Amino acid sequence: MPDTAASDSLDVRRIQRRTVAVLATAQVLGGVSFGATLSLGVLLAANVSGDDSVAGLATAAVTFGTAVLAIPLAALARRRGRRISLTSGMLIALLGVLLVFAATGARSFPLLLAAFALIGAGQAANLQSRFAAIDLADDASRGRALSLVVWATTIGVVLGPNLVGPGEALGAQFALPTLTGPYVFTIVGQILAVVVYLVALRPDPLLLAQRLAIRSRHEAAASGVAHEDRPGVARYAIFAVAAAHAVMVSVMAMTPVHLLHHGASLSVIGFTISLHVAGMYALSPVFGILADRLGRGATVLVGQTLLAAALVTAAAGAESMAAVTAALVLLGLGWSATTVAGSALLTEASGEGVRTRRQGISDFTMSMVGAVGAVWAGLVLGGIGYAGLATVALILVAAVCVGAALTLRTRGREVRSPRPRHR
Repeated sequence: MPDTAASDSLDVRRIQRRTVAVLATAQVLGGVSFGATLSLGVLLAANVSGDDSVAGLATAAVTFGTAVLAIPLAALARRRGRRISLTSGMLIALLGVLLVFAATGARSFPLLLAAFALIGAGQAANLQSRFAAIDLADDASRGRALSLVVWATTIGVVLGPNLVGPGEALGAQFALPTLTGPYVFTIVGQILAVVVYLVALRPDPLLLAQRLAIRSRHEAAASGVAHEDRPGVARYAIFAVAAAHAVMVSVMAMTPVHLLHHGASLSVIGFTISLHVAGMYALSPVFGILADRLGRGATVLVGQTLLAAALVTAAAGAESMAAVTAALVLLGLGWSATTVAGSALLTEASGEGVRTRRQGISDFTMSMVGAVGAVWAGLVLGGIGYAGLATVALILVAAVCVGAALTLRTRGREVRSPRPRHR
């Protein structure tokens, strides 16, 4: 029996490593395709509608679609596995991209918004993939596995927007409507991601985790697949991730407007946002390692410290280009630390029967507060300025820190550094 158990454990670890590699590959493909899509969404909406004032609805539609489809895709994962759920999300997004061509050709703005909402399914799938990376992970490696899939997004974020120029040239060759050429790369990327999911994501990590949990409660606990359900800690993890996202989106969305009003060029603004995005993704493996070694709660607090530093820097140096740039980098780092550690905390605080549902709720909440945060930030910016916006956002950081303190006091073991389990 010990030899059999050891063999099973090695097999699960091998499958887990392969799963992370497959998800990271698909995340790169999805990131490249959506990077090209989102960078053109606002311009395309303005072109089709003929009204620059409603162009922002393109981004809002994608965010809304991501939020609305997150829970159904999570439910599908629970019933049919990650492979079917992730593939379905990418196929729905592919339908949305095809509708972009139809809407642009017909000059139909409502249809274009519907297309962008469907494209949000791909974003929902990309968000879900970070949870798929830890279906089979143990306590000692959960943060690192999740962070590697998040890190893979960096490649897509960097490459995607750079495909706009070649895409337009390609579109001209095929007489495609203006601004839709880059969506050819989106279609190719999504099709390849679907193939990767369908062919390579075997065995399905979630279905295997469910079978392991059913086979033996003791065996599942020893392998790190099943955990005692702790709804209070799960709710805190959802809140921490959503609050960090709200802070990040609120300040990031208003930074280009603030810099433009202070005379910054578009190239400088673009460079600043690029550094911010690099902060969001590039160091996620570092935060994954910290989450595994220091603990999920401790790493969430590291993230809040970085967010607080970002907001103080932004408030104190609102008139300084260097200070605002530094604040945006810190903002991305704080978001990364909180998202990686908070997502790992949510998974291990949720029993097997409710885990995927809570993950879907987390993605839904994260997307919705991002949309609301962007709107709210515009109102605050207009009322009390950029420094005031950063100062108000500190309230959410303080709330997450208070929540961590309460969790430590009431259920301390749930936010301490997890210990590897040995057979």
